[in-house]
Amino acid sequence: MIMPAGRPLLLPANPKFIALTFLLALLLNMLLGLLSWNGLPDVLAIVLVFWSVHQPRRVGLVLAFLLGLAMDVHESALMGQNALSYVVLSGMAALAQRRLLWFPLREQALQILPLFLAAAVVEWLSRLIAHGAWPNWTQLPSPFLQTLLWPVVGALLLAPQRRAFERDDIRPL
Repeated sequence: MIMPAGRPLLLPANPKFIALTFLLALLLNMLLGLLSWNGLPDVLAIVLVFWSVHQPRRVGLVLAFLLGLAMDVHESALMGQNALSYVVLSGMAALAQRRLLWFPLREQALQILPLFLAAAVVEWLSRLIAHGAWPNWTQLPSPFLQTLLWPVVGALLLAPQRRAFERDDIRPL
């Protein structure tokens, strides 16, 4: 793939850093799940989409399924409800990966919104089919909040890759 003009070269992502971000996102999701408001953003979904786009060989559907099962166990939800939505989200992110990388993070947010909406609809439909529970109005802003957080989380996760490998005054990179 040819790099767009003016974009900085990135260092490879450290697998330990990827694992740490998933662990922190899972813990943050669990802490946010303790609050009573259902409209909070799914931070784990944002991190999952980010790494599915930026590191598709390391983050895939199996990891998305396992993280979804962990969230199902935490939320005492129908087993596989979050797993199904995370697998759909990761698969759609893998399909959009080549197109997304051409845009800066702020412009990617508009293209990420349908992914978050589709994952939310899958989760709502699985809850409706299994429990007969309609989605609450407080759950509706969650995909939009996730889209607003996309540039912020993306900038934080790309920050370790932007530093110079060996910094000196001679090389311009």
